[in-house]
Amino acid sequence: MPKVHNWQIGREMAYPYKAAFPRRQFAFVFNTNRCIACQSCTMACKSTWTFNKGQEQMWWANVETKPYGGYPQFWDVKILDLLEKANAGNQRWSGKPSADSKRPYGQFDGQTIFEAQKMLTPDSARVLGYLPSDEEWNSPNIYEDNPVGKKGVRYEFDKTGVELPEHKTWFFYLARICNHCSYPACLAACPRQAIYKRPEDGIVLIDQKECRGYRKCVEACPYKKSMYRGNTRVSEKCIACYPRVEGKDPETKGQPMETRCMTACIGQIRMQGLVKMNRDGAWAEDRYHPLYYLVHVAKVALPLYPQFGTEPNGYYIPPRWVPRDYLRQMFGPGVDEAIERYANPDRELLAVLQLFRRSNRIISRYQIKEGPKVYEATLRGKKITLYNDTVIAYGQDGKEIFRTTVEEPLHVRPAQHANSI
Repeated sequence: MPKVHNWQIGREMAYPYKAAFPRRQFAFVFNTNRCIACQSCTMACKSTWTFNKGQEQMWWANVETKPYGGYPQFWDVKILDLLEKANAGNQRWSGKPSADSKRPYGQFDGQTIFEAQKMLTPDSARVLGYLPSDEEWNSPNIYEDNPVGKKGVRYEFDKTGVELPEHKTWFFYLARICNHCSYPACLAACPRQAIYKRPEDGIVLIDQKECRGYRKCVEACPYKKSMYRGNTRVSEKCIACYPRVEGKDPETKGQPMETRCMTACIGQIRMQGLVKMNRDGAWAEDRYHPLYYLVHVAKVALPLYPQFGTEPNGYYIPPRWVPRDYLRQMFGPGVDEAIERYANPDRELLAVLQLFRRSNRIISRYQIKEGPKVYEATLRGKKITLYNDTVIAYGQDGKEIFRTTVEEPLHVRPAQHANSI
Protein backbone atom coordinates (compact mmCIF):
# COMPACT_ATOMS: atom_id res chain seq x y z
CA MET A 1 0.00 0.00 0.00
CA PRO A 2 1.11 3.61 -0.55
CA LYS A 3 2.11 5.69 2.48
CA VAL A 4 0.16 8.82 3.38
CA HIS A 5 0.65 11.30 6.23
CA ASN A 6 -2.15 11.44 8.79
CA TRP A 7 -1.69 14.51 11.00
CA GLN A 8 -4.31 13.33 13.50
CA ILE A 9 -2.22 10.27 14.44
CA GLY A 10 1.07 12.07 13.95
CA ARG A 11 2.71 9.75 11.42
CA GLU A 12 2.61 8.13 8.01
CA MET A 13 0.29 5.18 7.54
CA ALA A 14 -0.68 2.69 4.84
CA TYR A 15 -3.66 3.54 2.60
CA PRO A 16 -4.77 1.80 -0.62
CA TYR A 17 -4.51 4.96 -2.73
CA LYS A 18 -2.03 7.80 -3.07
CA ALA A 19 -2.89 10.93 -1.13
CA ALA A 20 -5.11 13.47 -2.92
CA PHE A 21 -6.77 16.41 -1.26
CA PRO A 22 -9.55 18.85 -2.16
CA ARG A 23 -9.07 22.59 -2.44
CA ARG A 24 -11.39 23.07 0.51
CA GLN A 25 -12.69 20.47 2.95
CA PHE A 26 -16.20 20.16 4.38
CA ALA A 27 -15.76 19.99 8.17
CA PHE A 28 -17.79 20.53 11.32
CA VAL A 29 -17.57 20.93 15.10
CA PHE A 30 -20.16 19.51 17.52
CA ASN A 31 -20.24 20.76 21.12
CA THR A 32 -21.38 17.71 23.11
CA ASN A 33 -21.75 19.84 26.24
CA ARG A 34 -24.82 21.45 24.71
CA CYS A 35 -26.59 18.49 23.08
CA ILE A 36 -30.03 17.69 24.59
CA ALA A 37 -30.87 14.75 22.29
CA CYS A 38 -33.99 16.46 20.97
CA GLN A 39 -33.43 14.55 17.70
CA SER A 40 -34.30 17.63 15.62
CA CYS A 41 -31.20 16.99 13.50
CA THR A 42 -32.15 13.34 13.08
CA MET A 43 -35.65 14.14 11.84
CA ALA A 44 -34.51 17.02 9.64
CA CYS A 45 -32.23 14.64 7.76
CA LYS A 46 -34.80 11.84 7.72
CA SER A 47 -37.57 14.04 6.33
CA THR A 48 -35.26 15.40 3.63
CA TRP A 49 -33.28 12.41 2.38
CA THR A 50 -34.34 9.00 3.77
CA PHE A 51 -38.15 8.90 3.95
CA ASN A 52 -38.71 6.56 0.99
CA LYS A 53 -39.32 2.83 0.73
CA GLY A 54 -36.23 0.79 1.51
CA GLN A 55 -34.76 3.58 3.65
CA GLU A 56 -36.67 2.79 6.84
CA GLN A 57 -33.53 1.85 8.75
CA MET A 58 -31.37 4.59 7.26
CA TRP A 59 -30.48 7.32 9.74
CA TRP A 60 -27.68 9.34 8.12
CA ALA A 61 -27.81 11.68 11.12
CA ASN A 62 -28.41 10.26 14.56
CA VAL A 63 -27.88 11.07 18.24
CA GLU A 64 -26.89 8.18 20.50
CA THR A 65 -26.47 7.96 24.26
CA LYS A 66 -23.02 6.94 25.40
CA PRO A 67 -21.72 4.69 26.88
CA TYR A 68 -24.34 2.07 25.96
CA GLY A 69 -26.13 3.45 22.92
CA GLY A 70 -25.02 3.20 19.32
CA TYR A 71 -26.42 2.99 15.80
CA PRO A 72 -25.84 0.38 14.62
CA GLN A 73 -25.59 -1.06 18.11
CA PHE A 74 -22.02 -1.67 19.36
CA TRP A 75 -20.45 -0.07 16.24
CA ASP A 76 -17.55 1.47 18.18
CA VAL A 77 -17.07 -1.38 20.66
CA LYS A 78 -16.84 -3.94 17.86
CA ILE A 79 -14.25 -2.14 15.74
CA LEU A 80 -12.16 -1.30 18.82
CA ASP A 81 -12.29 -4.97 19.80
CA LEU A 82 -11.16 -6.05 16.33
CA LEU A 83 -8.23 -3.64 16.44
CA GLU A 84 -7.23 -4.93 19.85
CA LYS A 85 -7.36 -8.54 18.63
CA ALA A 86 -5.20 -7.65 15.63
CA ASN A 87 -2.61 -5.78 17.72
CA ALA A 88 -3.12 -6.92 21.30
CA GLY A 89 -1.77 -4.57 23.95
CA ASN A 90 -0.15 -2.21 21.48
CA GLN A 91 -2.91 0.21 20.54
CA ARG A 92 -1.24 3.10 22.32
CA TRP A 93 -0.26 6.75 21.89
CA SER A 94 3.21 8.15 22.60
CA GLY A 95 4.31 11.72 23.09
CA LYS A 96 2.14 14.55 24.33
CA PRO A 97 -0.12 17.14 22.69
CA SER A 98 2.02 19.93 21.29
CA ALA A 99 2.12 22.87 18.89
CA ASP A 100 3.50 20.66 16.12
CA SER A 101 0.89 20.81 13.33
CA LYS A 102 2.06 17.43 11.98
CA ARG A 103 1.39 15.67 15.29
CA PRO A 104 -0.71 17.94 17.53
CA TYR A 105 -1.97 15.02 19.67
CA GLY A 106 1.30 13.06 19.84
CA GLN A 107 1.79 9.88 17.84
CA PHE A 108 -0.44 6.82 17.61
CA ASP A 109 1.88 3.82 17.63
CA GLY A 110 -0.83 1.19 17.16
CA GLN A 111 -2.38 -0.03 13.94
CA THR A 112 -5.13 1.67 11.98
CA ILE A 113 -7.96 -0.17 10.23
CA PHE A 114 -5.87 -0.03 7.01
CA GLU A 115 -2.82 -1.56 8.67
CA ALA A 116 -4.52 -4.18 10.86
CA GLN A 117 -6.69 -5.73 8.14
CA LYS A 118 -4.19 -8.47 7.20
CA MET A 119 -4.28 -9.86 10.72
CA LEU A 120 -7.96 -10.86 10.74
CA THR A 121 -9.29 -10.70 7.19
CA PRO A 122 -8.54 -12.34 3.81
CA ASP A 123 -5.76 -10.97 1.63
CA SER A 124 -8.39 -9.44 -0.66
CA ALA A 125 -9.67 -7.17 2.13
CA ARG A 126 -8.32 -3.63 2.14
CA VAL A 127 -9.85 -2.49 5.44
CA LEU A 128 -10.47 -4.13 8.80
CA GLY A 129 -14.23 -4.08 9.43
CA TYR A 130 -17.41 -6.05 9.95
CA LEU A 131 -20.99 -6.17 8.70
CA PRO A 132 -23.56 -5.37 11.40
CA SER A 133 -26.42 -7.82 11.81
CA ASP A 134 -29.98 -6.81 10.92
CA GLU A 135 -30.83 -6.65 14.64
CA GLU A 136 -28.08 -4.08 15.23
CA TRP A 137 -29.74 -1.72 12.71
CA ASN A 138 -33.16 -2.02 14.38
CA SER A 139 -33.08 0.58 17.15
CA PRO A 140 -31.51 3.99 16.51
CA ASN A 141 -32.41 5.15 20.04
CA ILE A 142 -31.42 2.01 21.94
CA TYR A 143 -30.33 2.70 25.55
CA GLU A 144 -31.26 6.36 25.28
CA ASP A 145 -30.64 8.18 28.58
CA ASN A 146 -29.07 5.06 30.13
CA PRO A 147 -26.25 6.04 32.53
CA VAL A 148 -23.31 4.05 33.79
CA GLY A 149 -23.17 3.77 37.58
CA LYS A 150 -20.72 2.39 40.08
CA LYS A 151 -18.37 -0.15 38.53
CA GLY A 152 -19.54 -3.70 39.09
CA VAL A 153 -22.92 -2.65 40.53
CA ARG A 154 -25.91 -2.95 38.20
CA TYR A 155 -29.12 -0.89 38.32
CA GLU A 156 -27.81 1.56 40.92
CA PHE A 157 -26.51 5.11 40.72
CA ASP A 158 -23.31 6.06 42.49
CA LYS A 159 -24.48 7.98 45.55
CA THR A 160 -21.51 10.36 45.44
CA GLY A 161 -21.46 10.75 41.69
CA VAL A 162 -22.77 14.27 41.13
CA GLU A 163 -19.68 16.46 41.44
CA LEU A 164 -17.58 18.00 38.73
CA PRO A 165 -15.03 17.78 37.20
CA GLU A 166 -16.12 14.15 36.67
CA HIS A 167 -19.37 12.37 37.47
CA LYS A 168 -19.30 8.82 38.78
CA THR A 169 -22.79 8.25 37.33
CA TRP A 170 -22.87 9.66 33.83
CA PHE A 171 -23.98 9.56 30.23
CA PHE A 172 -23.77 11.96 27.31
CA TYR A 173 -25.25 12.42 23.86
CA LEU A 174 -23.09 11.86 20.79
CA ALA A 175 -24.51 13.41 17.60
CA ARG A 176 -23.13 11.79 14.44
CA ILE A 177 -23.16 12.19 10.68
CA CYS A 178 -20.70 10.99 8.02
CA ASN A 179 -17.29 12.48 8.79
CA HIS A 180 -16.37 12.88 5.09
CA CYS A 181 -12.93 11.59 6.01
CA SER A 182 -9.69 12.60 4.34
CA TYR A 183 -8.86 8.90 3.98
CA PRO A 184 -12.32 7.32 3.69
CA ALA A 185 -12.51 3.62 4.54
CA CYS A 186 -15.61 3.25 2.36
CA LEU A 187 -13.71 4.58 -0.67
CA ALA A 188 -10.71 2.38 0.07
CA ALA A 189 -12.82 -0.79 0.28
CA CYS A 190 -15.08 -0.32 -2.76
CA PRO A 191 -14.07 -2.83 -5.51
CA ARG A 192 -16.04 -0.83 -8.08
CA GLN A 193 -14.42 2.53 -7.32
CA ALA A 194 -17.95 3.86 -7.02
CA ILE A 195 -17.06 6.15 -4.09
CA TYR A 196 -15.17 9.42 -4.51
CA LYS A 197 -14.24 12.66 -2.75
CA ARG A 198 -15.26 15.82 -4.53
CA PRO A 199 -12.20 17.97 -5.35
CA GLU A 200 -14.06 21.21 -4.63
CA ASP A 201 -15.17 20.45 -1.05
CA GLY A 202 -14.05 16.96 -0.02
CA ILE A 203 -17.60 15.65 0.35
CA VAL A 204 -17.63 11.84 -0.02
CA LEU A 205 -20.31 10.50 -2.39
CA ILE A 206 -21.39 7.16 -3.85
CA ASP A 207 -21.98 6.95 -7.60
CA GLN A 208 -25.10 4.80 -7.55
CA LYS A 209 -24.79 3.96 -11.24
CA GLU A 210 -21.47 2.26 -10.48
CA CYS A 211 -22.47 0.68 -7.15
CA ARG A 212 -23.43 -3.01 -7.25
CA GLY A 213 -24.37 -3.36 -3.60
CA TYR A 214 -21.42 -5.49 -2.47
CA ARG A 215 -21.63 -3.71 0.91
CA LYS A 216 -17.86 -3.49 1.21
CA CYS A 217 -18.31 0.16 2.15
CA VAL A 218 -20.75 -0.80 4.92
CA GLU A 219 -18.27 -3.35 6.20
CA ALA A 220 -15.27 -1.02 6.03
CA CYS A 221 -16.61 2.27 7.45
CA PRO A 222 -15.68 2.17 11.15
CA TYR A 223 -18.41 4.73 11.93
CA LYS A 224 -21.02 2.69 9.97
CA LYS A 225 -22.28 5.68 8.02
CA SER A 226 -22.55 3.90 4.68
CA MET A 227 -25.84 2.01 4.55
CA TYR A 228 -27.33 -0.62 2.23
CA ARG A 229 -30.76 -0.16 0.63
CA GLY A 230 -32.36 -3.52 -0.02
CA ASN A 231 -34.99 -2.62 -2.62
CA THR A 232 -32.51 -0.85 -4.94
CA ARG A 233 -29.53 -3.06 -3.99
CA VAL A 234 -27.12 -0.17 -3.74
CA SER A 235 -25.51 1.64 -0.81
CA GLU A 236 -26.33 5.20 0.23
CA LYS A 237 -24.84 7.67 2.67
CA CYS A 238 -24.89 11.26 3.89
CA ILE A 239 -24.26 13.65 1.01
CA ALA A 240 -23.58 16.67 3.27
CA CYS A 241 -26.58 18.40 1.66
CA TYR A 242 -24.18 19.48 -1.08
CA PRO A 243 -26.72 21.65 -2.99
CA ARG A 244 -26.87 23.84 0.11
CA VAL A 245 -23.08 23.85 0.55
CA GLU A 246 -22.71 24.84 -3.12
CA GLY A 247 -25.20 27.68 -2.73
CA LYS A 248 -27.55 26.15 -5.33
CA ASP A 249 -30.45 25.35 -3.03
CA PRO A 250 -33.23 27.93 -3.64
CA GLU A 251 -33.11 28.89 0.02
CA THR A 252 -29.41 29.79 -0.12
CA LYS A 253 -29.71 32.76 -2.51
CA GLY A 254 -26.39 31.77 -4.07
CA GLN A 255 -24.39 31.71 -0.83
CA PRO A 256 -23.08 28.54 0.92
CA MET A 257 -25.51 27.32 3.56
CA GLU A 258 -25.16 24.76 6.33
CA THR A 259 -26.72 21.30 6.05
CA ARG A 260 -30.24 20.40 7.14
CA CYS A 261 -29.12 18.68 10.35
CA MET A 262 -27.00 21.70 11.29
CA THR A 263 -29.68 24.30 10.71
CA ALA A 264 -32.33 22.34 12.66
CA CYS A 265 -30.19 22.11 15.81
CA ILE A 266 -32.14 23.51 18.77
CA GLY A 267 -29.35 23.00 21.28
CA GLN A 268 -26.97 25.17 19.23
CA ILE A 269 -24.25 22.51 19.34
CA ARG A 270 -23.18 22.65 15.68
CA MET A 271 -20.97 24.66 13.39
CA GLN A 272 -20.09 23.59 9.87
CA GLY A 273 -17.90 25.11 7.21
CA LEU A 274 -15.30 24.75 4.49
CA VAL A 275 -11.63 24.90 5.48
CA LYS A 276 -8.75 25.65 3.13
CA MET A 277 -6.34 22.75 2.50
CA ASN A 278 -2.62 22.64 1.79
CA ARG A 279 -1.29 20.26 -0.84
CA ASP A 280 0.10 17.99 1.89
CA GLY A 281 -3.35 17.50 3.41
CA ALA A 282 -2.90 19.80 6.40
CA TRP A 283 -5.29 22.66 7.02
CA ALA A 284 -3.98 25.89 5.60
CA GLU A 285 -3.50 28.55 8.25
CA ASP A 286 -6.65 30.65 8.40
CA ARG A 287 -6.46 32.26 11.82
CA TYR A 288 -9.91 33.83 11.89
CA HIS A 289 -11.88 30.98 10.39
CA PRO A 290 -13.99 29.69 13.32
CA LEU A 291 -13.34 25.99 12.60
CA TYR A 292 -9.59 26.54 12.23
CA TYR A 293 -9.61 28.44 15.49
CA LEU A 294 -11.52 25.77 17.43
CA VAL A 295 -9.44 22.85 16.08
CA HIS A 296 -5.94 24.30 15.67
CA VAL A 297 -5.71 27.40 17.88
CA ALA A 298 -7.96 26.90 20.91
CA LYS A 299 -7.72 23.10 20.41
CA VAL A 300 -11.02 22.45 22.15
CA ALA A 301 -12.45 20.38 19.27
CA LEU A 302 -11.06 16.87 18.71
CA PRO A 303 -11.56 14.16 16.04
CA LEU A 304 -13.78 11.15 16.79
CA TYR A 305 -11.67 7.98 17.14
CA PRO A 306 -8.57 9.33 15.36
CA GLN A 307 -6.86 5.95 15.92
CA PHE A 308 -9.07 4.41 13.21
CA GLY A 309 -6.84 6.23 10.70
CA THR A 310 -9.49 7.73 8.42
CA GLU A 311 -8.67 11.33 9.46
CA PRO A 312 -12.32 12.27 10.05
CA ASN A 313 -13.38 15.85 9.40
CA GLY A 314 -15.93 15.80 12.20
CA TYR A 315 -14.66 17.31 15.49
CA TYR A 316 -16.16 17.30 18.98
CA ILE A 317 -15.80 19.45 22.07
CA PRO A 318 -15.73 16.66 24.69
CA PRO A 319 -18.29 16.58 27.55
CA ARG A 320 -16.57 17.82 30.68
CA TRP A 321 -18.37 15.60 33.24
CA VAL A 322 -17.39 12.21 31.76
CA PRO A 323 -14.49 10.05 33.10
CA ARG A 324 -11.34 10.99 31.23
CA ASP A 325 -10.26 7.44 30.36
CA TYR A 326 -13.48 6.93 28.42
CA LEU A 327 -13.02 10.21 26.57
CA ARG A 328 -9.36 9.57 25.74
CA GLN A 329 -10.18 6.32 23.95
CA MET A 330 -12.88 8.17 21.99
CA PHE A 331 -11.17 11.48 21.17
CA GLY A 332 -7.47 10.84 21.71
CA PRO A 333 -4.84 12.32 24.05
CA GLY A 334 -5.92 15.96 23.68
CA VAL A 335 -8.97 15.52 25.91
CA ASP A 336 -7.61 16.92 29.19
CA GLU A 337 -6.33 20.14 27.61
CA ALA A 338 -9.50 20.57 25.53
CA ILE A 339 -11.79 20.27 28.57
CA GLU A 340 -9.61 22.59 30.64
CA ARG A 341 -9.74 25.28 27.93
CA TYR A 342 -13.48 24.87 27.43
CA ALA A 343 -14.26 24.95 31.16
CA ASN A 344 -12.11 28.08 31.58
CA PRO A 345 -12.43 29.88 28.23
CA ASP A 346 -10.35 32.89 27.38
CA ARG A 347 -11.89 36.01 25.95
CA GLU A 348 -11.63 34.96 22.30
CA LEU A 349 -12.96 31.43 22.80
CA LEU A 350 -15.97 32.72 24.71
CA ALA A 351 -16.78 35.03 21.80
CA VAL A 352 -16.31 32.35 19.11
CA LEU A 353 -18.64 29.97 20.98
CA GLN A 354 -21.42 32.53 20.43
CA LEU A 355 -21.25 31.90 16.66
CA PHE A 356 -22.85 28.45 16.94
CA ARG A 357 -26.26 28.36 15.24
CA ARG A 358 -26.81 32.10 14.99
CA SER A 359 -27.32 31.75 11.23
CA ASN A 360 -27.91 29.11 8.55
CA ARG A 361 -25.14 30.61 6.41
CA ILE A 362 -21.64 29.12 6.36
CA ILE A 363 -19.20 31.38 8.22
CA SER A 364 -15.85 31.95 6.53
CA ARG A 365 -14.32 34.51 8.92
CA TYR A 366 -15.01 36.19 12.25
CA GLN A 367 -13.97 39.45 13.86
CA ILE A 368 -14.19 40.44 17.52
CA LYS A 369 -14.86 43.98 18.76
CA GLU A 370 -14.02 44.39 22.40
CA GLY A 371 -16.75 45.40 24.80
CA PRO A 372 -16.99 46.43 28.48
CA LYS A 373 -16.27 44.21 31.47
CA VAL A 374 -19.58 42.94 32.84
CA TYR A 375 -18.66 40.25 35.37
CA GLU A 376 -15.81 39.20 37.61
CA ALA A 377 -15.61 36.34 40.11
CA THR A 378 -13.51 33.45 41.40
CA LEU A 379 -14.69 29.94 40.53
CA ARG A 380 -12.91 26.78 41.70
CA GLY A 381 -9.92 28.86 42.63
CA LYS A 382 -9.65 30.60 39.26
CA LYS A 383 -10.40 34.20 38.47
CA ILE A 384 -13.07 34.71 35.81
CA THR A 385 -13.60 37.96 33.95
CA LEU A 386 -16.41 38.30 31.44
CA TYR A 387 -16.41 40.96 28.72
CA ASN A 388 -19.44 41.73 26.62
CA ASP A 389 -17.55 41.56 23.33
CA THR A 390 -19.24 41.62 19.93
CA VAL A 391 -18.38 38.86 17.47
CA ILE A 392 -19.07 39.47 13.77
CA ALA A 393 -19.49 36.65 11.22
CA TYR A 394 -18.62 37.07 7.53
CA GLY A 395 -19.63 34.86 4.60
CA GLN A 396 -17.68 33.57 1.64
CA ASP A 397 -18.40 36.81 -0.24
CA GLY A 398 -16.76 38.85 2.53
CA LYS A 399 -20.05 40.46 3.57
CA GLU A 400 -21.29 40.48 7.15
CA ILE A 401 -23.82 37.75 7.95
CA PHE A 402 -24.63 38.75 11.52
CA ARG A 403 -23.17 40.08 14.74
CA THR A 404 -23.91 39.00 18.29
CA THR A 405 -22.65 39.70 21.80
CA VAL A 406 -21.24 37.44 24.49
CA GLU A 407 -23.89 38.53 26.97
CA GLU A 408 -27.22 37.63 25.43
CA PRO A 409 -29.96 40.25 25.78
CA LEU A 410 -32.80 39.57 28.21
CA HIS A 411 -36.30 40.36 26.98
CA VAL A 412 -39.11 40.72 29.55
CA ARG A 413 -42.54 40.22 28.02
CA PRO A 414 -45.37 42.54 29.13
CA ALA A 415 -47.64 41.14 31.84
CA GLN A 416 -50.69 40.87 29.57
CA HIS A 417 -48.99 37.97 27.75
CA ALA A 418 -48.47 35.91 30.92
CA ASN A 419 -51.77 34.03 30.49
CA SER A 420 -52.43 34.49 26.80
CA ILE A 421 -54.27 31.15 26.48
